Amino acid sequence: MTAGLWQNWVLPGIWITVQLLVYSAVVATAVAFAVGMARTHRSRLVRFLAGFYTEIFRGTSALVLMFWLFFVVPPLMGWQLVPMYAAVLALGLSYGAYGAEIVRGALNSVAPAQREAGLALSFTPWQRMRLILLPQAVPEMMPSFCNLLVELLKGTALVSLLGVGDVSFAAYLVRLATQDSAQIYTVSLVIYAVLAFAVTRSMKALERKTKRNIGIEPEPGLFGRVFERQAQDKVAGTTMPGGAS
Repeated sequence: MTAGLWQNWVLPGIWITVQLLVYSAVVATAVAFAVGMARTHRSRLVRFLAGFYTEIFRGTSALVLMFWLFFVVPPLMGWQLVPMYAAVLALGLSYGAYGAEIVRGALNSVAPAQREAGLALSFTPWQRMRLILLPQAVPEMMPSFCNLLVELLKGTALVSLLGVGDVSFAAYLVRLATQDSAQIYTVSLVIYAVLAFAVTRSMKALERKTKRNIGIEPEPGLFGRVFERQAQDKVAGTTMPGGAS
C-alpha cells in the first residue's frame, strides 16, 4: 500500500469513522436515556409508547433502516438526507433502542429505599430521577454501554454501502486500486481493534469517575491488582518473624 493511498483514502477514512462513532453515540445516548427513563414512568401510556419504540427498533435491521432513510424518505418527504446524516440517524435510533434497556435495567436496580427517601423529602419525580436515581444508576450502566459503544463502532462499517468514505469504504477502494486484499483488510482489522481499545479505555476511566462521584472506590485494573498484590506481599514479609524491619 503506497503512501498516497494511505494519505488520500485510509487516513480520511479513519477520521470519518471516528466522526460517525461520536455523532451516532450522541444520538444513541440521547435516545437511550429518554426512552429508558420513559420505560420507568408511572404513566402506563408513556411506558407503552417507550416499549413500542424499543421493540420496533431492536427488531429492525440498522442497514435496512439506513437504506429506508436514504432511499424511501426523500420521495415521501420531498427532501434528501445526506448519506452521513442518514447513517448517523439510523445507527443512533437502532443502538439507542438497545441502550434504552440498559438504562431501564440500571434504574430498576436502584434500591427501593432510595426512592422512598426521595418521597419522604418531598422531591418531585424529576428531582428523584436527577438527584437520587441517575447518580446511582449511571455507574451500573457503564460496562454495558462500553460493550454497546464497541458494537456501534463495528456497526459504522455499514455506512460504506451508502458510499460514505469510512475505513471500510477506503479499504474497498484501496483493494480495487492495488488488487491486494490481504494487506488492506489486515490493516483495517488493526484500525478497528485500536479504535475499540481506545473506546474501552475511555469508558473504563469514565466508569471509575462515576463510581468515585457516589463514594464507591472502583476495583483496580489488571496492573493495579498486580501492584496491590506485590505491596501486600511486601508488607506481609516485613511483619513476619525474622522479616526485615
